Amino acid sequence: MLGQSVHGAQQRGRNDAGAPATVARIRTLLAAGLPTKVISQLMPCFLGDGTELQACVLDHIRTQLGELDSRIADLTRAGSALGDILDASTRALAHV
Repeated sequence: MLGQSVHGAQQRGRNDAGAPATVARIRTLLAAGLPTKVISQLMPCFLGDGTELQACVLDHIRTQLGELDSRIADLTRAGSALGDILDASTRALAHV
């Protein structure tokens, strides 16, 4: 979706000198696990040329981080449970 916007602008003859910075920002936010819908909302909120965001969106970023931490904790518990099942099954099969 985002790539299509850049491609469409290029086809219309517009050469955006800021495109490399925009692409870098998008890649950074994708690597941070943000969905494209959130990224599109954050794009106008950058300060300067870096990846720093305006204060008004930091609570949203904190919420996203909290949700990510929660999913990580859930996955860690699920991984431990699967490991326990695998260990118990392996021990049981060793006695068969």
